[in-house]
Amino acid sequence: MAAPRTLHAAVGLGTLAVAVAMAFGAWGLKSDAGYAGVGPNFLPWLVSVALALCGLGLLREAYSGGFRMMSEPSGAEHGFWPGFAWVSAGILLNATLITHIGFILSCALCFALAVRGLKGAEGSASDTPGVWIKDTLVGVAIAAPVYWMFTKGLGISLPG
Repeated sequence: MAAPRTLHAAVGLGTLAVAVAMAFGAWGLKSDAGYAGVGPNFLPWLVSVALALCGLGLLREAYSGGFRMMSEPSGAEHGFWPGFAWVSAGILLNATLITHIGFILSCALCFALAVRGLKGAEGSASDTPGVWIKDTLVGVAIAAPVYWMFTKGLGISLPG
């Protein structure tokens, strides 16, 4: 077996560590089966097992010579920090405003800011009011059905 590529092995070990942490958390959840025959600990256990399998696969790759089939990275040499700032602002404002302006509007704002950041990263950002309105309306069109499915379909309370 070849010597592991250190960074590749670190990714595999990190994935295994997250799997172990998730399994530890799932261990503490009650396992009483609900109406579907599975308890609240089912999904965390499923994710833990999937992460462990991924971690083992990553370690196997690291010990067998690394990720040989990877193509050369595309894109810019460095990250686009303004785009990162727009997306971060969207997420933070969503978390801050969700209880004040409601799920739909805060998610629409998050969507519009994230789109602004991602479009800026690809060099096609526009600051015209029409673009902001369109992105916000698309955000509402995505968030409204999600809100409806959670509140009506699943009976989960979300901020209006």
